[in-house]
Amino acid sequence: MLRLVSFLPAATEMVFALGLGDQLVGISHECDFPEAAKAKPVVVKPTLPLESMSLREIDAAVAACIGSGKSLYQVDEELLVRLAPTHILTQSLCDVCAPSGNETTRALAALPVKPEILWFTPHNLEEIFGNLRELGQATGRASVAADVIASSRGRLKAVTERTQKASSRPRVFCLEWIDPYYCCGHWVPEMVALAGGEDALGRKGSDSVRTTWADIAAWAPEVVIVSPCGFGLDKAVDQARQLPQQPGWEDLPAARNGRVYAVDANAYFARPGPRVVDGVELLAHLIHPELCEWNGESGFMAL
Repeated sequence: MLRLVSFLPAATEMVFALGLGDQLVGISHECDFPEAAKAKPVVVKPTLPLESMSLREIDAAVAACIGSGKSLYQVDEELLVRLAPTHILTQSLCDVCAPSGNETTRALAALPVKPEILWFTPHNLEEIFGNLRELGQATGRASVAADVIASSRGRLKAVTERTQKASSRPRVFCLEWIDPYYCCGHWVPEMVALAGGEDALGRKGSDSVRTTWADIAAWAPEVVIVSPCGFGLDKAVDQARQLPQQPGWEDLPAARNGRVYAVDANAYFARPGPRVVDGVELLAHLIHPELCEWNGESGFMAL
């Protein structure tokens, strides 16, 4: 019998998308979608008191931990032994986002029976679909995974067909952290391109990195998307409201024209799971509202 433990929210969402929610026996502290996931035992927690820290403090503490080789996450090894997973879903893409190689290796050492490890390390949308396909194959749900992927591809095709009718591709800047500033990375620049925009500061297929206000101002974005990694809409709104304090903010075309949006990063951008397709549809609406509707939950707020 399958007994799945997920160390990352995107994998948890994939599990439910494949109809395997009943087989999920353990999650990370961030696995909050769908609602049923919240009832599962929490196996992974952060080592930092994130709720009491400022954005700059978080950035500095994370850099210090990574630089010294310390872990950002703690795996409850005793609970993991009791759960006796047949599969552990984890990643080696980002030391900040979820437990990676070191934590997984230590956790495995405590298990008397070694589970199968599925490593989800996508850099683009195609690799996200590949992770979903791999999970389906490992759990006997290959046909379900194929159906989910086919539906997702159809929705992305519909978006691109609409955005290709646009007379221009607006300059977009997706901001993944505001103190200090970080550009977007990995699959997000691809999402922007599919949605009919261009983010020259984004790093397609690579880690997001710090950027400067001078670089942002020089790019002169016509649309700004505030999508802070690890946060939902409410926190994104709070952070976006700090941006006008930056000297010269009002000179950005996006600020002048009221096209600055806070979005639910956890739901649609930061997690490489099924809802990135919703994220593309949301971006298309924000970049080309004359062409693309948004039929999801709120998901964003104009600033």
